Amino acid sequence: MDGVARSRLLVPLLPRISARSFSAASPASEPAAAAAAVAASDAAAATDYSSSAGDPSSAPPPPARKPLGLLKGGVLAVVAAAFGATGYVSYAYSLDEIDQRTREFRKNSKQPIRDDLSGFEKFQAMAYSAAMKVPVAAIEFYLDTRSQIEDQIRGFSEPSSDKLLPDLLPQEQHVFTLVLDLNETLVYSDWKRERGWRTFKRPGVDAFLEHLGKFYEIVVYSDQLSMYVDPVIERLDPKGCVRHRLSRVATKYENGKHYRDLSKLNRNPAQVIYISGHALESCLQPENCVEIKPWKLENDDTQLLDLIPFLEYVAMARPSDIRAVLASYQGRDIPAEFIERSKEHQRSKSIRAAYGGDDYRSFGRKSE
Repeated sequence: MDGVARSRLLVPLLPRISARSFSAASPASEPAAAAAAVAASDAAAATDYSSSAGDPSSAPPPPARKPLGLLKGGVLAVVAAAFGATGYVSYAYSLDEIDQRTREFRKNSKQPIRDDLSGFEKFQAMAYSAAMKVPVAAIEFYLDTRSQIEDQIRGFSEPSSDKLLPDLLPQEQHVFTLVLDLNETLVYSDWKRERGWRTFKRPGVDAFLEHLGKFYEIVVYSDQLSMYVDPVIERLDPKGCVRHRLSRVATKYENGKHYRDLSKLNRNPAQVIYISGHALESCLQPENCVEIKPWKLENDDTQLLDLIPFLEYVAMARPSDIRAVLASYQGRDIPAEFIERSKEHQRSKSIRAAYGGDDYRSFGRKSE
């Protein structure tokens, strides 16, 4: 009985003892189990590698070629060459020259196929016509595009019209045209912080315009915008001595500057005089220019008044070509030179009246 009772008392304690003994043994066995698992995985990997190395069918496939890359490079090279050739042709040849050089080529590519040709010749003609369609279309597209671009550029760089002034009346065909610059010739515009922009009249400008307006067709030709030119002329010329005003749209734009083109005035160039403080720098016809000192608010300036005698004489004498007259004054001060020539002319006239024609000629030779 005692043994049976003792065994019954030990039965509930057996699970605790077995569990305690298992949990105590597991920490010690974990490193060994992990090491065994790593060794087994390494062995399996080595076995797989050796088997795959020996089997050529299991090697990774080589990278595929990329023909599209070569195609793209070829297309880019062709496009770059086409742009380069177009740029060179545009620089080296004018539009008319290109049209003339390619006209025969374009004409031949569009010829109809004759009926009297053999079958092989017809095939050749059809193949040639088909092959030439793209080059011909490209040439015609280039010509049309360049023509449109040049027309647009010409609208900004060329004067607004080939006839900037209306026709002279029949009774005014003998009248000379006096073209005047505006800035630093008739007026001077100045800006200061305390008052902003102000425009000043050159000394003698009123008398100059009023007197010469009786002899000349006076035109103001400026490189400024009309929104500046018109108000200035209205204040400067209340009596209407200036018959025409030309602003920037009437100039020729070239190399970053606006030039006066007297050939577009619709006037006889032998009867046109252009006066400016920067005449030789701002006009395309230097043979018609009279350059005076630019005015920059000098109070003692008399340039305009000094020119009146010379200009009045020209209007009265009406030389056949004013350009020859101006060429004789080249490099000289026109007002001073004109006074000297006038004095010499008066002396010669007095001598001619006193001695007669023949005696005067002999007197002239002796005086030399």
